[in-house]
Amino acid sequence: MTETNTPPGMELTLRTLAMPADANASGDIFGGWVMSQMDLAAAVRANERCNGRTVTVAANEIIFKQPVHVGDTLCVYTEVEKVGRTSIVIRLETWARRALSSQRDKVTEARFTMVAVDSDGRPRPVDDPAA
Repeated sequence: MTETNTPPGMELTLRTLAMPADANASGDIFGGWVMSQMDLAAAVRANERCNGRTVTVAANEIIFKQPVHVGDTLCVYTEVEKVGRTSIVIRLETWARRALSSQRDKVTEARFTMVAVDSDGRPRPVDDPAA
């Protein structure tokens, strides 16, 4: 992936290959697997921004636009959309680079709300490092 393929304002946070074990009998990747990859990317971006541990509290506005197929490379892009006292909203776009081609299609988009937590799992201010 080159910088010109990155959606404006977003950062490539996770890239992985869709495998047969993640698909139904028709070769379409399960939506739950795609959502799981998005959750991983949201956690990576939120943990970096919050300088510590975060947990997912909501997966909002998930829109599945096109199927992902076995062999596609799934690319999850993220952007910090909003920072609150203890929470952070991550905007995500997921694109599939189609197997054995250069075609790229936007397959999902969503917003995940993450909460910064301390070592005991209690909410903490976003800008305080984890204890």
